[in-house]
Amino acid sequence: MNVEIKKSKAKGEITARASKSYMHRALIGAALCDGETIIENIADSEDITATVKCLEGFGAHFEFFDNTVRVSGGAPKTKETDLSLFANESGSTLRFLIPVSLLYSEKVVFSGSKRLMERPQTVYEEVFPKKNCYIKKTGEELIVGGSLKGGIYECRGDISSQFLTGLLFTLPLLNQDSVIHLTTPLQSAPYIDLTLEILNEFSIEVERPNEYDFVIKGNQKFTPCKLFCEGDWSNAAFLDAFNLIGGSVTVNGLKETSTQGDKIYREYFERLSEDMPVLDITDCPDLGPVLMTMAVLMNGAVLKGTSRLKIKESDRGEIMKKELSKFSADIKVSENEIIIKKSELVKPEELLSGNNDHRIAMSLAVICSVFGGKIENAECVNKSYPLFFKDIGKLGINLSMF
Repeated sequence: MNVEIKKSKAKGEITARASKSYMHRALIGAALCDGETIIENIADSEDITATVKCLEGFGAHFEFFDNTVRVSGGAPKTKETDLSLFANESGSTLRFLIPVSLLYSEKVVFSGSKRLMERPQTVYEEVFPKKNCYIKKTGEELIVGGSLKGGIYECRGDISSQFLTGLLFTLPLLNQDSVIHLTTPLQSAPYIDLTLEILNEFSIEVERPNEYDFVIKGNQKFTPCKLFCEGDWSNAAFLDAFNLIGGSVTVNGLKETSTQGDKIYREYFERLSEDMPVLDITDCPDLGPVLMTMAVLMNGAVLKGTSRLKIKESDRGEIMKKELSKFSADIKVSENEIIIKKSELVKPEELLSGNNDHRIAMSLAVICSVFGGKIENAECVNKSYPLFFKDIGKLGINLSMF
């Protein structure tokens, strides 16, 4: 799908869609219960569909009605001989469920998009062999096997919080007690706070005696409950961004006390009025593309803690540099820093591309509302926000989809 956007301003009110980060975790917790859980304020996306399909492979059942889902859990009991699961393009689905899957089968074959299969699984590759399990890549598939056992799990905390979340969902169900010890400081800590919050909703207890250790008793059970998915601060950033360029948009439905790390976008947006502010995105890497875009449109910025942008749906730093250069933006990308200089921008003569990355496409839509432009591969927003272009159209952005 291509989208052409003409110069226009966004005005009006909109309700934030449900948090994808919250939904993934809530659905997994519900699937691990022995009983029925109700989750309200559900929103569809390709990533959430991938998680649901994988959880159905574990024996959970989902009944969707209105914006609610009734989940009949498939708590692990007896193991299958082998299991095949399709994670599509969802890194959260894959990394969350790799250890969970070993509760259900002695051997699990995960498949998905080429880019997903290329993304690293470093923590599991280091931890599993020490726990009599294995993980190996065959190019188009990722195969895991064995039976996880409790004990000490030493792993790095500076790669991705998704690995830690996968272990936190799995270890409480083992027969033995466990401790996760981080050998490096934790990055994306707010995502772990969200994981612990949702685990608590399902009556799972995890103790944190210090910033490096998680103490987890075994033989716990996920207890059915009723949940309401809070609004997504990550996607709200793209809507609120229009306010920095002359728009007047009110985003409703956001939980002010949320533990979502991307909530910090409001503070960072305010700081973009400064001359070349330094912004650390170590704990909120998903804000990278929209912050690069808004920095280009405002007074420039220096983004720190950008190394993990390389291993997202695309190499986001390099791809945003490539796409924003079509507007004559001046950007320098290095290992863990991106410098965005204030530039004289122009309407792009070249076709822009979403590069199969939802956050790239949504970021480009914002800047196109200032200069105009055409975006190909715009359908990649379906990964997290299928109604994005329809929603900004309702807010007054002049666009056509073809």
